[in-house]
Parts: sequence; C-alpha cells; structure tokens
Amino acid sequence: MARIEVRAEVTGKVWKVEAPVGSSVEAGQPVLVIESMKMEIPAASEQAGTVTELLVGEGDPVEDG
Repeated sequence: MARIEVRAEVTGKVWKVEAPVGSSVEAGQPVLVIESMKMEIPAASEQAGTVTELLVGEGDPVEDG
C-alpha cells in the first residue's frame, strides 16, 4: 500500500480534524482544517485510502509544507 502524505499549504494551526485515524477518505476529501489569518483552509487527501497516522492534533501549529 502506498503512503500518501497530506501537507499544509499555509502556516497556521489545526482547527479541526475531519478524518481521524482509521477513517476512510476519498480523493479530495479534507483530512483536517487549518486556521490561518481567520480563514479556514482544508488539507485534503490526494488519493482515496485509510488514515493510518496523524502527526498533529487540534490546536497544534503547522507550517507551510
């Protein structure tokens, strides 16, 4: 099984986890939502699959990339 990494497109903090570990996701489905400059930006999966690991949680800071 291929490993797909979902990366932040902006610097901010994780506002909401949309797909916890164990969830099935479709291509384009948000895995989490990042809050940056009072905007909510989804971080979506590029391919369908199952979330096996999250390296961040709600409230954690993230950087672009």
